[in-house]
Amino acid sequence: MTNKRALVTGISGQVGSYLAELLLSKGYDVFGLVRRHASDGSLWRIKPILDKINMVEGDLTDQSSLNKAIENATPDEVYNLGSQSFVGVSWKQPEYTANVTGLGALRMLEAVRNYDDSVKFYQASSSEMFGMVRESPQNEDTPFYPRSPYGIAKLYAHWMTINYRESYEMFTVSGICFNMESPRRGIEFVTKKITDGVAKISLGLSNGLILGNLNAKRDWGYAPDYVEAMWMSLQQEEPDDFVIATGETHSVKEFAEEAFSYIDLDYRDYIKQDREFMRPAEVDLLVGDASKARKKLGWKPKVRFKELVKVMMEYDLERLEKT
Repeated sequence: MTNKRALVTGISGQVGSYLAELLLSKGYDVFGLVRRHASDGSLWRIKPILDKINMVEGDLTDQSSLNKAIENATPDEVYNLGSQSFVGVSWKQPEYTANVTGLGALRMLEAVRNYDDSVKFYQASSSEMFGMVRESPQNEDTPFYPRSPYGIAKLYAHWMTINYRESYEMFTVSGICFNMESPRRGIEFVTKKITDGVAKISLGLSNGLILGNLNAKRDWGYAPDYVEAMWMSLQQEEPDDFVIATGETHSVKEFAEEAFSYIDLDYRDYIKQDREFMRPAEVDLLVGDASKARKKLGWKPKVRFKELVKVMMEYDLERLEKT
């Protein structure tokens, strides 16, 4: 029996690296899409498994390269995690975000359809599509109201994924993931900014932390938990869409408070707010209802909020102590 083969876009990112590890543990031959000019520095998250995965060149902005990548990988499953994923940047680069995050998904769907429409396809959708929420908690039937170019691009990709399923009878799944965090989170994201900043304060490398909106509330989960749901969703008999979330919501202030309490300091003594780090149109509250995933996939999160902050703090303290 031959191994299953999976192609992962965004494999060098936080979520892609965990997904690659999971697929390897399940005996897959894993292929990762990387741009030709990708530097070794951008591959640090997958460095420990580079000798176990196959890298194929491709760019989500170039259809022909994706066609060739699919032909080279001959996958059974495609996980489209690649995107311009930082909400803040999407206001500064809205066209680029639309091209990569929105049209990139369309191009990958087309590459799969033209190669073999029996290949299973997973689209990493985002809770940012809910934006100005119409109801709480948010589930698969909650109306969308994105509040950023990123959220709008993700919504385009989400509906294209559904459209290809309905139009071409393809096995396409959209996973509406709420915020995924881990020690591998990029420094531009607020959770990592907090744990990195608090660790620096603890080690005497900094004396303060500047943040934006402290009242924004998010449903923060552990990325390794979420990639299990992604894999599970492609093992079903029928394709469907799933909200992947913890069902808990916490504010940025609560996250900071928890991180500072890990080193026995009061966050109020170190945090300053700056409007530069606030969004033009804020998303105030996101909290997901993952009951469908719990029922159909048998999935539930293992790591909860306090443990998530602890894991990130431990990592950043250890990392900075070594430098």
